[in-house]
Amino acid sequence: MTSRMLEEALSAHEAVSRQLQQLDERLLALGARLREQPPQVVMTVARGSSDHAASYFAYIAMQQTGVPVASLPMSVVTLQHSPLQVSGQAVLAFSQSGQSPDLVDSLRLLRERGALTVAMVNAADSPLEAACEYAIPLLAGPEQSVAATKSFIATLSASARLLGHWHQDPALLAAGQTLPEGLRQAATRDWSQAIETLRDCERLMVIGRGAGFAIAQEAALKFKETSAIQAEAFSSAEVRHGPMALIDAGYPLLVFAPRGAEQAGLLKLAAEMRQRGARVLLAAPPDVAERDLDLCCAEHPALDPILAIQSFYVMAAQLAVARGMDPDQPRHLSKVTRTH
Repeated sequence: MTSRMLEEALSAHEAVSRQLQQLDERLLALGARLREQPPQVVMTVARGSSDHAASYFAYIAMQQTGVPVASLPMSVVTLQHSPLQVSGQAVLAFSQSGQSPDLVDSLRLLRERGALTVAMVNAADSPLEAACEYAIPLLAGPEQSVAATKSFIATLSASARLLGHWHQDPALLAAGQTLPEGLRQAATRDWSQAIETLRDCERLMVIGRGAGFAIAQEAALKFKETSAIQAEAFSSAEVRHGPMALIDAGYPLLVFAPRGAEQAGLLKLAAEMRQRGARVLLAAPPDVAERDLDLCCAEHPALDPILAIQSFYVMAAQLAVARGMDPDQPRHLSKVTRTH
């Protein structure tokens, strides 16, 4: 059985290809603006999957540019009316629909207070786009499934490309050109072991760190949305500060361990949890012998999380069907969420 979620996830490479053909002029201009008037702080505004994409952007932005990036709670602006001093700083809003009133109102007010405002939004001609000075269309095309997949991948791709232009990083920009093919390859990875392990699962931890933590957050949300699994995401550095008390024999964990400085700690944690008797699914590149699930490597390590979530999405859509659920119609959810 196929699903719109699966079909849309498998088409993510097409969205990234469109970005490579159509977005560079806008991203070049925005990158130049950020260099000419460099912000001391960058703020992100988003909810749900878009907030996980913002977490990815924040990590690689701080790594690449050294500029602190913080997530801004919208209620501070729209409900508390706090007099935020944002003149000369940058605010990036991430959204699939660009319609939520609190998101739109936050960006409008922050722009009035002198912030450089940027909308990364998939829907064309949205209220969010109108509220911001710069608009970066994600070009994922209409997304019918309630569970966002291709629009999430498109947000990560556009974020990485913006940072490549902002920081003038030729290696990151060159690697982005090969991302569509990388996504096609990542979609073919065999994650059937995860389906067998999680078919009857009721609770689960998803572990990551660094830019990979954003992927863990997104994976946990998709487990909730499409398979009704009580999944929670944790950084491997935080698991020891309380959550580890939950892990005993048979407890399932999905650990994302892509390349990078964080990988050694993730592999150590996975090994320790196996010794404890936990059911560990370790997703790692082919050079990690103890892996259970394959992760593809991009031409630049900063892009590895994008390929990781592509492999995960294919499995997640299949897992929902294996559990007798429709991944396109999660319970009590709708495609566009409007909060105030």
